[in-house]
Amino acid sequence: MEMKKPYSIEEQEEIMEISSSSSPSSLRSRFGCQGGVGIIFQFRQSPFSLSVQPMPALTQTQTVTVTVHPNKKKKKKSSSAITTTFSAKKALELIHHQPSQSDIHSSLSALAPTLTVKDLNSIMHHFATSNTFHHISQLFSWMQQNNKLDVSSYSHYMRFMANQLDAPSMLQLYNSIPHQTAKNNVYLCNSVLRCIIRKANFDTAIKLFQQMKQDGLIPDVVTYSTLLSGCIKIKDGYPKALELIQELQHNKLKMDDVIYGATLAVCASNNKLLEAEYYFNQMKNEGHSPNVYHYSSLLNAYSACGNYKKADRLVQDMKLEGLVPNKVILTTLLKVYVRGGLFEKSRELLSELKSLSYAEDEMPYCVLMDGLAKAGQIQEAKSIFNEMMKNHVRSDGYAHSIMISAFCRAKLFGEAKELAKDFEATFNKYDLVMLNTMLCAFCRAGEMESVMETLRKMDKLAISPDYNTFNILIKYFCKEKMYLLAYRTMEDMHSKGYQPVEELCSSLIYHLGQVNAYSEAFSVYKMLKYSKRTMCKALHEKILRILVAGKLLKDAYVVVKDNATSISRPATKKFARVFMKLGNINLINDVLKTLHGCGFKIDQDLFEIAVLRYLGEPEKKDLLLHLLQWMPGQGYVVDSSTRNLILKNSHLFGRQLIAEVLSKQLVNSRAQKSG
Repeated sequence: MEMKKPYSIEEQEEIMEISSSSSPSSLRSRFGCQGGVGIIFQFRQSPFSLSVQPMPALTQTQTVTVTVHPNKKKKKKSSSAITTTFSAKKALELIHHQPSQSDIHSSLSALAPTLTVKDLNSIMHHFATSNTFHHISQLFSWMQQNNKLDVSSYSHYMRFMANQLDAPSMLQLYNSIPHQTAKNNVYLCNSVLRCIIRKANFDTAIKLFQQMKQDGLIPDVVTYSTLLSGCIKIKDGYPKALELIQELQHNKLKMDDVIYGATLAVCASNNKLLEAEYYFNQMKNEGHSPNVYHYSSLLNAYSACGNYKKADRLVQDMKLEGLVPNKVILTTLLKVYVRGGLFEKSRELLSELKSLSYAEDEMPYCVLMDGLAKAGQIQEAKSIFNEMMKNHVRSDGYAHSIMISAFCRAKLFGEAKELAKDFEATFNKYDLVMLNTMLCAFCRAGEMESVMETLRKMDKLAISPDYNTFNILIKYFCKEKMYLLAYRTMEDMHSKGYQPVEELCSSLIYHLGQVNAYSEAFSVYKMLKYSKRTMCKALHEKILRILVAGKLLKDAYVVVKDNATSISRPATKKFARVFMKLGNINLINDVLKTLHGCGFKIDQDLFEIAVLRYLGEPEKKDLLLHLLQWMPGQGYVVDSSTRNLILKNSHLFGRQLIAEVLSKQLVNSRAQKSG
């Protein structure tokens, strides 16, 4: 069965759209994806997150109606009645007749003795259907103050206010629930997790889930399908999804069509084609009938590698099952053809989409344009763009961004700038995604003037840079050998809370070292080290060599001390020799002990250099004596030349004391040889 409006989130609250396209797009904000063609999948409805039919006024008993997804067999469900009592009706009348409806507390307080929790929950439903979210917030606040809440109150409030509250506020609200029994309610927990995941805070949701289980939560299949939906949005989400599936099975819960739908979507978003096919076949083997959501997910997995033969067979199988390909299916198939290089077939399918009124927005045009542009067929891509403009297709600017990038790759900078001006005139606005697209294009082309003009435009429009902006600029400045400017950009990036990737940091560290910007290189190293990202072991040795070259020996010592096992013996030896000669004399003994503790065998040359340093500063005699006393216990003895040097200068340290220390060393040396 075909959906009427595949992209309508309003009609299908539980549908999310994802994509594996890497093209930047202003559609990200609309569809919550990375651009390109979306695929959709079903979410399960929990009893405490039911769709409510519009209620113009609470004047009679009204019911909550369960939304049944397309292609799913309808089951008879008992409706949950919302009865409007006299008190609730009276409260609403008072609220509506207030001179100012900015504060509803006075109306509620007037009827406080007669208002039950059920009354208040029904009033909350009324506010939700009339989209008066400020009233919902005031009502809930009053309910908290008057201790008139139940689990349903919290669950409904979290669902209704999901778009108004950020993840920390939602988490704070959950933690404020006074009774642990209520906090362990699976329906409430599912609502909380779902809201947090919708705010793209998957890590927070997983940590909360683990805490919920420790506190007594018994998760159900809705819990797992909710968490699986979050795996779609994160990088490398498949391993985490696999853990959740294994945990679900360990808890004796069975995978159903909703779980399979979420799993297939995760596989598609992570380019796991074989895994997607495995779960699709397993689903059918277990007796579940795939619907358009399952087919669209598997089709999207085929699009990652442009496997049009399998995609065509899948669509035919779908038709044999009595399912009619909808807008999402056909648009995803278009992406498969484009990825497979079948541009003529792609044009034919685009014509079919237009005949079905499925090409009223820019997405299918953009899919074909992007493929043509990346294949070097710039004029063909431009003709599709012109056709789209001629047909007055709805656009958010994604088509402009594709063509601007394409023109810049082809070094057609004049056309790129003209199109950028056309975008500004057409939409009378710039968003961050578009500016990043232009910035990337100009940087790739080496158009410094255009780069700076774009940055000035961002500043003028008060558009704050994001991770992509900083990443683009740092790479560009490195390419132009403006390494200190790249460093300052990375500093700004770090101060804004964005964590640079290791590859970029490593490259910048190397180049800063080449231009003798040693302290700046170490600063970048620390940014990476203290971030949550992993570090390649070779990077520790790279920064050590830079610090030694720059004579930043105290910092070099910290690197060796923390990462000795990741640094080669030649690099360690070079550091040790330089430190013995030029490092802080007060740290010489500490360095030698640290090296020994890390398994580095200290040779006589290092001891001789250390002794010479101490002989040059007689006031450090205690450090020399401490070193000489430490050596025998670790199997070290000064050689004859160093011993003679010490004896020659023993008057500086006390002849008798030096003689005793060296005598003990000699005795230990003979004992070791005889042993």
